[in-house]
Amino acid sequence: MSNFLPVTKKDLEKRGWKQLDIIVVTGDAYVDHPSFGPAIIARTLEAEGYKVGIISQPDWKSDTDFKKLGRPELFFGVSSGNMDSMVNHYTARRKIRTNDAYSPGGKSGFRPNRATIVYTQKLRSIFKGTPVILGGIEASMRRIPHFDYWSNKLRNSIIFDSRADILVYGMGERTIKTIASRLKKGEEINTMHDIPGTVVMGDELENAVTLPEFTTEFSEQDFFNMHKIFRENFQDKVLIQKFEKKYLIHNPPAKPLTTQELDTVYNIKFTRKQHPDYNGKAIPAFEQIKNSITVHRGCFGGCSFCAIGSHQGKTIRSRSINSIIKEIENISSDKSFRGTISDIGGPSANMYGMNCRLEISETCKRTSCLYPVICPQLDTSHIEQKKLLKEIRASAKVKHAFISSGIRFDLALKDVDYIEIVAKYHTSGLLKLAPEHLSDEVLKLMHKPSFALYEQFHEIFSEYCQKLGKKQFIVPYIIVGHPGSNLKDTIQLAVYLKKQDIKLKQIQQFTPTPMTESTLMYYVESDLNGQNIYVPKGREVRLQKALVQWFVPQNKKLIFEALNKSGRKDLIGFFLNKN
Repeated sequence: MSNFLPVTKKDLEKRGWKQLDIIVVTGDAYVDHPSFGPAIIARTLEAEGYKVGIISQPDWKSDTDFKKLGRPELFFGVSSGNMDSMVNHYTARRKIRTNDAYSPGGKSGFRPNRATIVYTQKLRSIFKGTPVILGGIEASMRRIPHFDYWSNKLRNSIIFDSRADILVYGMGERTIKTIASRLKKGEEINTMHDIPGTVVMGDELENAVTLPEFTTEFSEQDFFNMHKIFRENFQDKVLIQKFEKKYLIHNPPAKPLTTQELDTVYNIKFTRKQHPDYNGKAIPAFEQIKNSITVHRGCFGGCSFCAIGSHQGKTIRSRSINSIIKEIENISSDKSFRGTISDIGGPSANMYGMNCRLEISETCKRTSCLYPVICPQLDTSHIEQKKLLKEIRASAKVKHAFISSGIRFDLALKDVDYIEIVAKYHTSGLLKLAPEHLSDEVLKLMHKPSFALYEQFHEIFSEYCQKLGKKQFIVPYIIVGHPGSNLKDTIQLAVYLKKQDIKLKQIQQFTPTPMTESTLMYYVESDLNGQNIYVPKGREVRLQKALVQWFVPQNKKLIFEALNKSGRKDLIGFFLNKN
């Protein structure tokens, strides 16, 4: 019998099952691996004793795929997959992507735009009366009214657009188990308005914080005010927002899993393989992470452009070293394992084992524990991670264990011994860091540390590499087009990159994704204090990108245009001459 969850009626027959309890519908290909959210949720429910099946990448133009497992006893769970479907489909310039890393063969076209809405509406039309629960990043980050970059307008909460019964936001294991348990006991879905980590539609509540009513006349100021009220209250209060005759009810986040609970999730026996139905067609996202290890959840960095804080939360929950070593032993027992763990990480790898000394991270109103300065109550010790890395290096079957998901250099500077360990043992040749920009003004808007700290880390790391006789380099991640940035700032950045002969093949162009503070700034064209800021759009963003990629021959005309436009003709020779 296959170790995968059922995907066809034949799979049910092999198990002697007539009906499933829960069916998870996902926009990703079915990969049974703990880096794929729908797989984690499905396996977590299975571990609770529920009969769970998977429908992956259903053809939304037909009813056939949605019907193939029948009607579940309890509910359908719907997710767009590991990515928002609009981010998955379109570039920052709103051009259609030609590939999809979460589909077999990397081919695009296997999921619709706004997949969560499309799947839910399809299920509603076919299986009337069966509850539909939303989850995943698309639902989580669209849980309140938000600016949608792709339609260039405000959209309502996805729960109103989809008409699902409940939306689960954040890391959903605890929440989905609660919902399943209450449904199994016979409770009606429309009575579940009090579950932490959920958003529902309902009636007005007393003693709740009220967000501005969402209407077709919702102004930029209304949107700004809504975000401010939301940020100040969502962690520990129930929020309500009127829309027509109903109310959006936003409950506080679910409690993060404890270390023991997190270990339980990652100790589940995933096959760590893609489903055989794909006939060996590689799924690029899986190929990249199949030998990676997630060691913690959460991020207290609070970068303005990042969705992790609103999704995973800023409380760090780390797995035990024993659990991580057990997973490595599981990976290394596979015949295809060649001795390399591709990543030991999380949202920021070196936050492993860190915590708030006051234990108030779940309700603290500070959005970042690192900006504008590192909070004095934050335990920044790298002792636990160094201990973890040492244990991994001692594993007989592990030749290399790299940190590929990036580290916070401002934290790492608190422990230069950690930097040496990373340089000596855990760098694959290239270490990823994210200074994002050089301009202090832009970095302030991003809630990122000073570029001087990046240079300080770079110097220490390079000295260690030289001392060790290793040719290893830092690859900086850069964002162009962020609110508050202009050509003058970008020229300053480009001059630095050219002087250092840094040729970045990949540049992140700022994309306004739902719910981030940077997206708010993009839409209202002001900072978080309400002060007007410059927001680059259209061709200027293209010019910024060309400047940062100064070495690309096709960018010469754009660089010339940018320098002329900025009154910096004195730099034309510097950028455009061969010498």
